[in-house]
Amino acid sequence: MAPSAATTTAAPFTFTRAQRVFTMSGALLGLLLAALDQTIVATAGPSIQADLGISPALYPWLTTSYLVASTMMVPVWGKLSDLLGRRTVLAAGIVVFLLGSFLCGVSRSTLTLILYRAVQGVGSAALFTASLSVVADLYPPRERGKYQGLFGAMFGLSSVVGPLAGGFITDRLGWHWVFFINLPVGAVALALVLLRMPALKPPGASRGKLDVTGAVLLALAVVPLLLALSLGRGAEQVAHGGGWTWGSWQVLGLFALAAVGTVLFLREEKRAHEPLLDLKLFQDRTFAMGNAAVFIIGAVFLSGVVFLPLFMVNVVGLSATHSGLTLTPLTLGVVAGNILSGQLVSRIGRYKGLMLGSLVVLMVGFTVMGFTLTPTSTQTEVTVKMVLVGVGLGPSIPLYTLAIQNAVSPQRIGVATAMATFFRQLGMTLGVALLGAVFATTLSHQLGTRVASATEGLPPKLRAELASAVPGVGGSEAGPAQSAFQAEKVKERVRAELEAERQALQRPGVQRIEPRGTTAREQRAKEAAPSDASGREQSSALSDVDAKEQRALEAVDRTALALKESFTRAVEAVYRCAIFVALLAFLVTLRLPEQPLQRGRARAPAHTE
Repeated sequence: MAPSAATTTAAPFTFTRAQRVFTMSGALLGLLLAALDQTIVATAGPSIQADLGISPALYPWLTTSYLVASTMMVPVWGKLSDLLGRRTVLAAGIVVFLLGSFLCGVSRSTLTLILYRAVQGVGSAALFTASLSVVADLYPPRERGKYQGLFGAMFGLSSVVGPLAGGFITDRLGWHWVFFINLPVGAVALALVLLRMPALKPPGASRGKLDVTGAVLLALAVVPLLLALSLGRGAEQVAHGGGWTWGSWQVLGLFALAAVGTVLFLREEKRAHEPLLDLKLFQDRTFAMGNAAVFIIGAVFLSGVVFLPLFMVNVVGLSATHSGLTLTPLTLGVVAGNILSGQLVSRIGRYKGLMLGSLVVLMVGFTVMGFTLTPTSTQTEVTVKMVLVGVGLGPSIPLYTLAIQNAVSPQRIGVATAMATFFRQLGMTLGVALLGAVFATTLSHQLGTRVASATEGLPPKLRAELASAVPGVGGSEAGPAQSAFQAEKVKERVRAELEAERQALQRPGVQRIEPRGTTAREQRAKEAAPSDASGREQSSALSDVDAKEQRALEAVDRTALALKESFTRAVEAVYRCAIFVALLAFLVTLRLPEQPLQRGRARAPAHTE
């Protein structure tokens, strides 16, 4: 049986206030580096793609390489932090992350940028793991919630500051500085860690060693799985945006390789004298149920963030920048939920009730979003509704991390924290893939039906032009950076094309000078005045063109409405699926035992040099 909360007694050394302040400052800055980088780079992505000429098939790898490397290395860094101490791992993570940032900034090719993004991912895994473990070293269980909430709030704030900073830096200095900006911040964090942070090395840790074989087999299990989830696509998306279909031999082969790697990894961990992941930890129900709930909640954690901007752009009619700002209240809800839940759990000493309450709020938020969105929804209306989702998501980071850390001994804090981070990131990847498939399938079906109905009766050329102008139809893939359907611009093109057709029907060599104030339609009517049989035929042909123009303009309006209705149904489908995922997390949390949170003075591990 894994150690219970009763065994989490720290060694008899008290931290000074200065040690706590400087240690928390260094850890928070390190976490801010990793959290900000994800959102800043996403904003600069289009500029990077244009400058380096990155193909659509390779563009997702800017994120995929970072994500895969980070998730794979989280358990490794977690074990190393238990063996070598948090200070060593946090400093190493900052150095690796800054090295990757510098190399990304000087990259001049797609391949090198993708590789160096992976280097950044390796460093970020250490920052996530060591930073969240520091709280358990500095404070007793009863007080940890207050400070875990600060780290959770850092994730939320980064999602607000990141896009704004990314846009500003890219526009003013160029995309290279999105990476270079990490260097001064990282230097400050590194100085705090090396000069003022204690080693935070658990007692007896030096007697262990890293399970290298287990680390290799973990990579064999995790890397193919994440690649399959990240690169799997629907057939239409593959045709126009790269990747592989879910039923392709590449994706199925990656899933099979991941399955083999998982079996081999579990077999190795059972036999290893000092395993990378002690499977006995899962015999503790708090540890097992806590990580299961973290994985499930991770599956819906990004659902509101990833798909809502598409609704704001294509239905509400905002620009891409303003659609991102709409997420600010959601983020503030996440921050408020983090901090408030952390303060409450420290006061009352219990966490399960807060977990269940936050999941109820989350289900209510998803229900509101899944059943009340309409094509006429306003920015204010959607923003207010999303606050509920943010408040429900907020407590998931600090409370579950607290429960998992409270279930293990000090010698396993790093591994426990790493597993919570690992399962959260794995759940996010799986959730985005599955809910993305729901979104794409629903959108494709809705658009195919509604746009066809809206353009029925038009000439084939006009129908094709309208379809190609709609995101997700006619080969254009809907995505976060996809522009909305520009109805007025489409109307201008329709008028221009039909005007050319009218000009072709005009008799050559005839020019009229009309008085000022004559409208274009009056001028065409005078020019088309029938004088003989040929003139009557020309007048009839011009009337047909006018009628065609009127039908086409009406079809543009119907197509715009069809697009709004289609995106509304697709986003609603995502939130409706998220309700059931949140319900599953609620049921798992019901089975989570609640272990008492001990009070006491913060104690330092035996080695604090």
